[in-house]
Amino acid sequence: MPALDRAFAPQITRATPSAIVVDRHGTLLRAFTDDGGRWRLPVTVDEVDPRFVDLLVAYEDQRFYDHNGVDPRAIVRAAGQAVVSGAIVSGASTLTMQTVRLMTDARRRTPWRKLSEAVTALQVERRLSKDEILTIYLNQAPYGGNIEGVRAAALAYFGREPARLTLAQAALLVALPQSPEARRPDRHPEAAQAARGRVLDRLQARGVISARDAAEAKREPVPTRRRPVPRLAPHLARDLVAADPTAKRIETTLDAEWQARLEALAGERVDLVGPDVSAAILVAEIATGEIRASVGSARFLDPRRAGHVDMVHAVRSPGSTLKPFIYGMAIEAGLIAANTLLKDTPSTFGGYEPDNFDDTFHGLVTATEALKRSLNVPAVMLLDALGAVRLAVRLQEAGATVALPQSASATLAIGLGGFGTRLVDLASLYTALARDGHPLPLYAHGAPPPVPHRLLERRAAAAVDAILAGMKPPQNARAGLIAYKTGTSYGYRDAWAVGYDARHVVAVWIGRPDGTPVAELTGWTDAAPLLFDAFARIGIAPRPPRPAQTPTAELPPPLQRFLPRGRGAAQASDLAIAFPPAGATVALGMPGGARQPLMARVLGERVDAWLLDGRPLDVRPGRRTAEIEVQAGAHTLTVVTAGGASERVSFRVE
Repeated sequence: MPALDRAFAPQITRATPSAIVVDRHGTLLRAFTDDGGRWRLPVTVDEVDPRFVDLLVAYEDQRFYDHNGVDPRAIVRAAGQAVVSGAIVSGASTLTMQTVRLMTDARRRTPWRKLSEAVTALQVERRLSKDEILTIYLNQAPYGGNIEGVRAAALAYFGREPARLTLAQAALLVALPQSPEARRPDRHPEAAQAARGRVLDRLQARGVISARDAAEAKREPVPTRRRPVPRLAPHLARDLVAADPTAKRIETTLDAEWQARLEALAGERVDLVGPDVSAAILVAEIATGEIRASVGSARFLDPRRAGHVDMVHAVRSPGSTLKPFIYGMAIEAGLIAANTLLKDTPSTFGGYEPDNFDDTFHGLVTATEALKRSLNVPAVMLLDALGAVRLAVRLQEAGATVALPQSASATLAIGLGGFGTRLVDLASLYTALARDGHPLPLYAHGAPPPVPHRLLERRAAAAVDAILAGMKPPQNARAGLIAYKTGTSYGYRDAWAVGYDARHVVAVWIGRPDGTPVAELTGWTDAAPLLFDAFARIGIAPRPPRPAQTPTAELPPPLQRFLPRGRGAAQASDLAIAFPPAGATVALGMPGGARQPLMARVLGERVDAWLLDGRPLDVRPGRRTAEIEVQAGAHTLTVVTAGGASERVSFRVE
């Protein structure tokens, strides 16, 4: 007998499972059908509700753990019942024999076939453990249509993993494999309910469940439709499976719960923006670069919104989202400090004439205010001094995509979004602002990518970080929780917002995937609210407070005001502040508690900028006098000429 067993060894075939993509905890994100179009999701005995296994064994094969593949008692019982009733009342097939049938895909039920199954079952039991036999059954049992295996069935009919099932659900899953097509609950709910009832009755008769539990389970409705198999992170999952077609289980760094929340958020938001509009959201850990959520579009199956297009990796114009890195590079180069004065006036740079988004100019502003307001002229002025190619190379060295027209070189327009990059690249760049200038490549699968070059020096990154932390939040949002920046591409085609808290960087995009303009679409009105809502759904980790920046008046003279390229250094002048005198105490109080303005006056050159306590005053350039509203206390008045000369005095007001 052993020689025959070895000579005619059984074919133990385990069906190839569907490819699945799971999150960091093993939760199913997305599954794919196999080559035959079947849903066959891998599962182990330990991943199935123990009660279901107990019910299955109690109903199908009570002595499963005692026999060696064939149950003589069951054969005698079935034969006796057949003799008494004149018909087959119950079968004698063990779970092992049923598993053999699943492995051989036998259709005909002849006596010879039954004998062959029994022999093969004995051979299988010599080679596999009971749990291994159960595992094959749990993965290959038919449940109607293209559903095979208990995991696919539980997801399709109940929308849940088989690890936790109600008694009614477990009983239905026990009943279906016997006649999967005739008992399909989505097509024949009455037959499914009747089959479930018979399972419950037999289990009650055998003392496995109580009459009360059986009655309660019978009252639970039978599902009448198939639920869709989970399709979270569909773009990312699709790309990972395409990159490795032989893989059957692909693990990612994503969080399924966050992914579901943010996919729902993207769908809600685009309905408010308009038809044919899509959205993308990316969340990653600042410390590791691991991606926690990747929403490639608002609705994957929506053709009007081109839902199949992954906008996380699509190349689009980034608008003003790169301005923080221009300012950071300028600070690093010693051209400016956070409160250096910059001129926002109509300017021409080799034929290029940038203007602001609101078609207005603001005169002299600090670098902090210029970046917060996303003013274009100061940014281009700094980029002109730095060099556009230098910025492009720095971004590429940091790992970002810099897509320029064929054979074109970087121009000053790249400072305002005149090239293409990706949402995932922007998120990676912004990690540098939270990591002392070191960007981190983002990834969702496999080993971490190589760390790119440093983007900014620590001092420069900290200065820009402090500026972005002071950005005004959208309406109804709390200030100071995240550092962020928005951007809008030319023609209202793309709205962006990228921000970070103490733990995560979040980048969002809104627009039409086909590049069609969307009326009044902006980063401030559309992307920023989406960014803050995304943080609200994952939880904000408060950032530590940032130190105050040095006021303009206390900066070294060369850093008090930025001189555009070619202007040279400030020249000596006879500028002097005539009033108020240095160290003076000025009484401005009036009867009734009112306070009159301070009438400040200078001698010598005309003044281009007036600052009180480091903050620019709204005084028309060129004047030698200024009427200043000032509160009681100590103050410093600073004046700056067009040539860069400056003078300041400290005084008190009573």
